[in-house]
Amino acid sequence: MDPKSTSQIKPSSKKYILPDCFCQYNELIALQSTKNGGVSEGAFSSLNLGRNTGDLTEKVHENTRLLCAAKGIDPRQLVTSDQVHGTAILFAEKPGHYPGYDAFITDKRNLFLCVFTADCYPVIIYDPRNKASGAVHAGWKGSAGEIVIKTIEAMQKRFNSLPAECLAYIGTGISPEAYEVGQDVAMRFPSDCCQQSPNGEKNEKYLLDLGMVNYRQLLAAGIPSSNIERSPYCSVRDSNLFFSYRRDQGKTGRMVSLIGVNRQEKVTPD
Repeated sequence: MDPKSTSQIKPSSKKYILPDCFCQYNELIALQSTKNGGVSEGAFSSLNLGRNTGDLTEKVHENTRLLCAAKGIDPRQLVTSDQVHGTAILFAEKPGHYPGYDAFITDKRNLFLCVFTADCYPVIIYDPRNKASGAVHAGWKGSAGEIVIKTIEAMQKRFNSLPAECLAYIGTGISPEAYEVGQDVAMRFPSDCCQQSPNGEKNEKYLLDLGMVNYRQLLAAGIPSSNIERSPYCSVRDSNLFFSYRRDQGKTGRMVSLIGVNRQEKVTPD
């Protein structure tokens, strides 16, 4: 799949988007939620899944239940974290909330890895041979620390995953047109991923293409370009579909990107 001409992904419902690159694997559930189809109100309208946003806890729980019900997932089988923009990776063996991690890997059935975003990039990875999954929260700090590469290396060590056989989806995050950063951030990345902002000649502001940074890290880790899909959306621009921390000045909800293998594989008739 050419990452520069990703097929036009359409929300399969109000609640979530299904990456095309995983659709052939009937045993897999993988998605990125949108902001639509929930019960939250105001700045969190409506499918806010973020625990630490200021939204009512009961609303977040109900939104989680609604999304899980739409895909036949038990909410008690989720793996979540209070993300800290680091590079710590957890091998998840059972469901639960694990503060301090920005990436998860697992080869356990009926366990669903979750990362929450509202401008940062979610990256979800699948190894179909070993039925192993990875989920990465890649903001600029995690990306500067090469968290995507480290996650794939962890999958290699733990599951004997072959990067050439893995597939990856780079979900919706902030596009470079909307992501102005200072020189201190820009200098952490390849120069061709940071163009000087049209309004930043005097104050040295740059436009950071964090999606491209993570795409290149997937390539560097050994996943071929034909196995990588990139969302065509922008969390800032596509305000009808996504929350954005920057656009909404910090008071906003969170989307979830989720991946996991069902306990029972679906059997397709001959």
